Amino acid sequence: MNRKVRAPWAVMLPALFGAIITLLPLWYLVDQVVRSGWGAFSDEIFQDRTARLVVRSFLLTASVTIFSVVIGVFAAWITTMTSIRGRAVLLVLLSVPLAIPSYLSAFAWLSWQPGLSGFRGAVLVLTLACYPYVMLPVAAALRRVDPAQIEVARSLGSSTFDVIFRLALRQVRTAIVGGALLVALYVLSDFGAVAAMRYEVFTWVIYGAYRSGFNPSRAASLSMVLVLAAAVLVVLESRIRGRGSLARIGKGVARNIRWKTSLPTMAVLWLISALVIAAGVGVPVVSVINWVQRDSATAVNAGLVFESIVTSFQIGLFTAIAATLIALPIGIGVVRFTSWPTRTIERSTYISHALPGIVVAISLVYAGVRLLRPVYQELPLLVLGQVVLFLPLAVASIRTSIEQSSVHLEEVSRSLGLGQMLTILKVTVPIALPGIAGGAALVMLATVKELPTTLLLRPTGTETLATSIWKYSTVTDYAAVGPYAVALMLLAAVPTAVLSAITIVKGRSHQS
Repeated sequence: MNRKVRAPWAVMLPALFGAIITLLPLWYLVDQVVRSGWGAFSDEIFQDRTARLVVRSFLLTASVTIFSVVIGVFAAWITTMTSIRGRAVLLVLLSVPLAIPSYLSAFAWLSWQPGLSGFRGAVLVLTLACYPYVMLPVAAALRRVDPAQIEVARSLGSSTFDVIFRLALRQVRTAIVGGALLVALYVLSDFGAVAAMRYEVFTWVIYGAYRSGFNPSRAASLSMVLVLAAAVLVVLESRIRGRGSLARIGKGVARNIRWKTSLPTMAVLWLISALVIAAGVGVPVVSVINWVQRDSATAVNAGLVFESIVTSFQIGLFTAIAATLIALPIGIGVVRFTSWPTRTIERSTYISHALPGIVVAISLVYAGVRLLRPVYQELPLLVLGQVVLFLPLAVASIRTSIEQSSVHLEEVSRSLGLGQMLTILKVTVPIALPGIAGGAALVMLATVKELPTTLLLRPTGTETLATSIWKYSTVTDYAAVGPYAVALMLLAAVPTAVLSAITIVKGRSHQS
């Protein structure tokens, strides 16, 4: 299938629909800015306090992204390119932080180290929450690196450093840059961790502008800065990623190559991994166990906990299905029918991912009152808000999976008489199925942990695990938080296990 071929309408129309959905918050923000006038907008943007927010947000985003890339790539290399024992177990343990919300991790660290707050605390918590977004796609991509190229490079005298950094990592550049983009957008949009750590950035100030005195004009003006930052990040990611294909065919990918690891080196690698796992998993889990054992002034109803579990699962499942169906044509279009319309559609899906959940929620309330009155304050509107927030997770996973699959199989299908859409349905989609499943799992995982959008868009009287944790944490009733925190981590562990299993199975399939 030629990449220059124009995308069929059956791909373009659903992809365009997805882009329009994700740009709903932008419509609301532009409307608010226009209503307040250019003068009020410029007065809010061009002042010292906004400049300070830009600097603080940039430092936090850059620091967390750099640390997440370093830890994520290192963890991916350990679990795929070394002969360390227990690689599969290690990969699962390093993936567990995905199951722990950043705000829960922040409360856990503060309950253990009350003095840990501000920039240091925010960087620590967000890095531990975000590095798996880099580790998992990089690990999957490293398993597809052609071993023959590595063997040739080593036979020609290349050092281990050269082989890793100039050959292997260059071939997984797409996965690294894509993961880094997701981390950066996540940090820009995070509210729970920075609020718990009392580190003032855009999301915290925007939340305060909405909640204290309800100042939508200021909140919208500051949110437009985040939109601009997201646009810059998306364009930068596209430039760094380039257009090279990572697909391989033939026996070159039928096996993995690993460096023999000595016992001392293996011990060091396990020690470093254990420290990361202890910080990202051990501290929250131990803290939650201690909370459960405390006496609470609030009686915890087991029935309410179970009801919250069912509600969280239901919202996560519906959002994962909807986001995957919307992301599939976008991922197929941008990879197999590369053009400025498909690239523009894909990039537009990332814009709202940098916005705080409360901005997305308010924009959906705005759209609900004007366009979606039948579902206002109903579950479908909440699912729509979650799709707007987390669609990029599905798009990135699907895009990477399709990029790493060979286009030649689709060309063979076309040569045998199958049309474009049948080839997509019978060849492209089945090949990309692991990436599709991984994207759905990521979306479900993010949805069950999400807080601000759920707080504002949930139907009246509905409680999820995330909202219950926040309700009791804000009054430092950690004993009441305990049962909900345990339930949330167990529920989030399901999609986390799916992501780990997909990575492991893909690795084994490449060795068979």
